[in-house]
Amino acid sequence: MIRLGSLAGYAFSGPRLLGGWTPPPVPAVYAILYRPDPQRERFAVTWVGHSEDLSAEGLPFRHRRSPCWVQRAGSKWALHIATLEVPGGGPGHRRAIAEELIGLYEPRCNTERFDPSWRAEWIGGYSDAPSTAPLPPPRPGSPAGDADGAPGPG
Repeated sequence: MIRLGSLAGYAFSGPRLLGGWTPPPVPAVYAILYRPDPQRERFAVTWVGHSEDLSAEGLPFRHRRSPCWVQRAGSKWALHIATLEVPGGGPGHRRAIAEELIGLYEPRCNTERFDPSWRAEWIGGYSDAPSTAPLPPPRPGSPAGDADGAPGPG
C-alpha cells in the first residue's frame, strides 16, 4: 500500500512493477511511479489517470503516454503502478481524485494541469476562525446565567 494525496491521502494498492502486470477489468484511479534514486524507497509520480475499465487502458505499455513514462524512468522495468478502486465512486469521483493528484504532484507525463484542491482563501486561517476566541460571558438576566455572570441552574 502507498498513500498518495494531501493530508492522510488515498490508500492505493501497490506499487507493483508495471511490466508483467495484468490490469483487471475494474474502474479505478491509477498512478504510474518510478524511483528517481533506485537506492531509496521513495517514488515519483509521472502519470495519474482514471478509467471505467483498467483492462481497456492499454496498460502496461500500449497506453498513449507510455513512451513518456519509459523516458522519465529510464527503462520500462523501472516503472510501477498503484491503483485505487473507489468504493461507490462513480466517474466524477474518480476524475476529481485524479485531478487532485495531478494538481498536487504535477506529473510530467500528464499534459493537463490543475490547481491544488485547497486554497487558503477557501478555508481561511486559524486566526480568522470565529471559534478561536473565548466565549463571552452570558448577559445579566439571561436564562444562561444570573446577574453576576455565573451559570444558571441546568
